[in-house]
Amino acid sequence: MKFFVINSGSSSIKFQVIEMKTETVLATGLVERIGEDTGRLKNTFLPGSATAREVVIEQPIADHYTGMMLVVNLLTDKEQGIIKDASEIAAIGHRVVHGGEDFRESTRLTPKVIEAIQRNVPLAPLHNPANLDGIKVAMELFPTVFQVAVFDTAFHQTMPEEAYMYALPYELYEQDRVRRYGFHGTSHRFVAGECARLLGKALHETNLITVHLGNGCSVTAIEKGQSIDTSLGMTPLEGLVMGTRCGDLDPAIHLFLKQNKGMDLEAIDTMLNKESGLKGLCGMNDMRDIHQAIEEGDAKAKMALDVATYRNRKYIGSYMAVLGQVDAIVFTAGIGENDDIVRAESLKGLGAFGVRLNLEENGKRSKEPRCISTPDSAIKVFVIPTNEELAIAREVANVLRG
Repeated sequence: MKFFVINSGSSSIKFQVIEMKTETVLATGLVERIGEDTGRLKNTFLPGSATAREVVIEQPIADHYTGMMLVVNLLTDKEQGIIKDASEIAAIGHRVVHGGEDFRESTRLTPKVIEAIQRNVPLAPLHNPANLDGIKVAMELFPTVFQVAVFDTAFHQTMPEEAYMYALPYELYEQDRVRRYGFHGTSHRFVAGECARLLGKALHETNLITVHLGNGCSVTAIEKGQSIDTSLGMTPLEGLVMGTRCGDLDPAIHLFLKQNKGMDLEAIDTMLNKESGLKGLCGMNDMRDIHQAIEEGDAKAKMALDVATYRNRKYIGSYMAVLGQVDAIVFTAGIGENDDIVRAESLKGLGAFGVRLNLEENGKRSKEPRCISTPDSAIKVFVIPTNEELAIAREVANVLRG
């Protein structure tokens, strides 16, 4: 039973084909630079597909329909494809960034669901339109296939009112749905389930703090398997220091920049989203480059690392207070999984709460889930690789089963 997982961006399409009986990835790829002069499709057929190989196609890709057709033609190619025809795809899962308050769980795609996703475009104007492009193309190419929308925001719809409400005039919530929604929900849900399994506990009996650190970053407080608070807000700008996003900020800075720098709102928004965070502090947004610069004596790079990990530590500590009792802290995503320095700095000072890091285990590199705390640590610390594509496929399977 093969599932097709699609993550459609504004100028790209990420995809995987997964054999769900064994959860084996048969193919994984990326269509990029859609609408530009030089498009590119890179697809890797993995060992589970019988023959491991990589295929790269470089040509102009006018739109998402053209890009998806390239993918389907490659996957069904008689000589090198992995499926005989489109009918072998049992179901399709689509990543959708924003479901607003309309969706608390993954949902089968219908005209009404698509309309609701469209209504939420104002909440994610850069993401939902691209997600809808992928959905519309896939439904045209696979009209009889069961298709599901998996929302980044759905996992956080269990947050209580005191966690998601902003202290703004209430009519902004009533009329415009201004509130905290949170993102990276698919990743947080996935690693929470994996952590509960490693702890030998049922997820609904488990309290966790999950820390997703990549170019985008977020931390979530999970009580009895449900999200009760998260750092990202109405948009993916709030919270932790990220690669190019500032995270938490005094909102009066907007007015200060307008009055003193002559910046309009669009310029300020661009700066906060694309020119701030680690990049704004030291000119680099890749943590590997920052570590190298620190070794060479770059004071701004060290400052950027300290600001980011201090913010991580503040959120982890505050979520300990929110939860009261914590079974484990989980690090995931590119930085969270691979950067022992960031993990150690993010936990510095939490020994007073019983967190004990095993420095030797923390320093190891592995693609496998692992515990990096000492046996006597009151709160376990894990590194668990996220797998959002598999998480989406599992969500599709749950919806398919009803």
